[in-house]
Amino acid sequence: MTSFPYQLVPLDRPTLALIALHTDETVENDFRRLFPASSASFHVTRVPAGAEVTPETLARMEIDLPRAVELLPPSAEYDAVAYGCTSGTTMIGVERVAELISSGCTTRAVCNPLSAAREACRALGLGRLGLVSPYRADVAQPVSDALTHGATKVVRAVHFGEAAEANVARISKASVIEAARAVARDGGIDGVFLSCTNLPTLDVIEDLERELDLPVFGSNLALAWAMARVTGKGLRPAGPYRLLAAC
Repeated sequence: MTSFPYQLVPLDRPTLALIALHTDETVENDFRRLFPASSASFHVTRVPAGAEVTPETLARMEIDLPRAVELLPPSAEYDAVAYGCTSGTTMIGVERVAELISSGCTTRAVCNPLSAAREACRALGLGRLGLVSPYRADVAQPVSDALTHGATKVVRAVHFGEAAEANVARISKASVIEAARAVARDGGIDGVFLSCTNLPTLDVIEDLERELDLPVFGSNLALAWAMARVTGKGLRPAGPYRLLAAC
């Protein structure tokens, strides 16, 4: 066998990473749609999560986040790393999530769906927000409280009361649409947020925006949008959604 010379070349596109819950069946597929392979180098790791979603199981992810980060390719320098859990970020805390992720990898930015949703509300000028959550009230209410931030206030919210994470990925599109219609029905809101990275929302947003004549965005769309903004490399998620037109 003969040794043959070779060259190393730097990556010519942004490098992103996603920390998904091991129970989440939606966010990774959504991200691969929003970030086509040619637009970014994309890596995924998984963090253990409870089969039942409660404030306690969400908070326990703090223990396992560092190990999940360590399973990302260690030689990569990331433009952005995202923790894919809206409710988990709410329970653990935005600053603590950023600290845990930054301690385990080299990244220019840490993103999460809660902060991304807040930023989306600011970019879209949403003062009165409608909220749809798949979870039971003791998980949904803290997210609602956390979204009441700055000039934005959650003025109407509904939840499906689901505790089993496996069921969240199977909530029908029709159910999500009807829930969004319910929060918008009486007016008085400027936009609708469909919370949870495991809830299938990407395929209903365009039609809802047209029907309700309001901005509508989910956790995954907001998170992808926020990651693209912080890269500083002209990265743009794919899709017709109103949020993607926001500066």
